[in-house]
Amino acid sequence: MSEADANKDLLEALDSVSEVKIGNVVKGEVLAIDDSKQVIVGIEGTGVEGVVPFKELVTKPDAEIEDTVKVGDVFDLVVISKIGSDKEGGSYLLSQRRLEARKVWDEIEKEFEAGETIKAPVTQVVKGGLVVDAGVRGFIPASMVDDRFVEDLSQYKGQTLELKIIEIEPSENRLILSHKEIVKEEREAKKAETMAKLVVGDVIEGKIARLTSFGAFIDLGGVDGLVHVSEIAYERVEKPSDVLKVGETVKVKVLAVDPEKERISLSIKQTLPQPWDDLDEKVAEGDILEGTVKRLTSFGAFVEVFPGVEGLVHISQISHKHIATPNEVLTSGETVKVKVLNVHPEEHRLALSIKALEEKPSVASSEPKKKQVENDTKTEAPEENTGFTLGDLVGDLKDDEEDK
Repeated sequence: MSEADANKDLLEALDSVSEVKIGNVVKGEVLAIDDSKQVIVGIEGTGVEGVVPFKELVTKPDAEIEDTVKVGDVFDLVVISKIGSDKEGGSYLLSQRRLEARKVWDEIEKEFEAGETIKAPVTQVVKGGLVVDAGVRGFIPASMVDDRFVEDLSQYKGQTLELKIIEIEPSENRLILSHKEIVKEEREAKKAETMAKLVVGDVIEGKIARLTSFGAFIDLGGVDGLVHVSEIAYERVEKPSDVLKVGETVKVKVLAVDPEKERISLSIKQTLPQPWDDLDEKVAEGDILEGTVKRLTSFGAFVEVFPGVEGLVHISQISHKHIATPNEVLTSGETVKVKVLNVHPEEHRLALSIKALEEKPSVASSEPKKKQVENDTKTEAPEENTGFTLGDLVGDLKDDEEDK
């Protein structure tokens, strides 16, 4: 080869050498792996070498270097920085992991611009929110985890969530995500679907979501319905929390559905056996029962003898003594013993007596008897629909006279 040809080849070789710049993507061929698990590579087209620390390789945390790369492998790398000076020859710090991250950021940016969502597993629960692995580190603030307050975020660890991209800044490795928007959209869709399926009269299952002083909210699957406190049981319930627990599954009957206001009225007690249905099997005329005084009226006292079953003790059956009002001798909530006078389950009527269990006092004269009869005959008709007739409330005057 002539000297001219040799110089020409040298110039062509020099022209083919590319300049290495920070941020460039280059190809590196593995030349060696040192004891500290650093991969020494030759950067193609440059004649210089680069170093890839083990942590800068795309690999699992517990992987071995021998299982990851071997001498002769060629792969793409991004130039991170220069090591040493030009006088010393110098080399470059390279990374495969950051190159892959750059590709992920590019993809996430495209999805963000297109308004698309991404899916990522929750890897950590930290103060203030959740950390996810979206190929790059993403963060979900606690306020964006759900559309309702979540007290314990640890339940999300390991779950793969669908997420909306709120903010993205690759240069700062900043990726803010939200699961709240997804949950809200899913809940609205499920709510509409559930509302469309509900039919008045249906008996369905639901889970108790919240308890208040006036009732229980039941989750029917994306939409809550209200069981008013009066519809929890046939017996009187003071506080829903006395008989129900949050998270409990219950059967409910659909009473009313208002799609426009998104209101659903439900009943638990109407899914239970009617307390009057088998009353004739539980009690008979002449039986002595113990009950609780539930209500006092001008014409008598209503005593609950079984859950949801109240009988009337007419004012004339409260005491052998003349009383003007029941609250002269009885108080609401008091426990009393009563005798069953008659039973009519089909009419929801149960006549009771307290004085039938008490000893008759001696009568000094007949004058009080006359006044008692006169007072009894002046008893007014009931102020509310009780299921008892006027005759029931006045009492059998003839029997009363004989008792006296």
